[in-house]
Amino acid sequence: MNEKDLHRLQRIVEIGRKLEQTIRDKGITQQQVEDDYTLQWMLATPLHDIGEQVYRLSKEFKTDHPEVPWSGVAGVRHRIVHDYEGSNWDLLAHIIFIDVPPFINQVEHLINTVGILDNG
Repeated sequence: MNEKDLHRLQRIVEIGRKLEQTIRDKGITQQQVEDDYTLQWMLATPLHDIGEQVYRLSKEFKTDHPEVPWSGVAGVRHRIVHDYEGSNWDLLAHIIFIDVPPFINQVEHLINTVGILDNG
């Protein structure tokens, strides 16, 4: 794994963990995210940032790890950036609460295992 990819993966985990912590600390529910524009605005940034880091990972790294839903995560970023007004917050709330935690765990696992393999 090259250093740029490693840095991007670390940022994905950092942003994802902060998102999870914010939701936990503030007691935010999936229903609140679906209904509250202020929460939507607040949570769009970490989704965008995670997607941007994924988008900028090297093509080689993403190809070497097809088990990770890279294109789906980058697609969420694309949707938020280019069609925020048309964003489906029922779906995005589901992504935040259901899909992000295992994705972050998967990326963290990659950092730990691929880093070990690369270091030999």
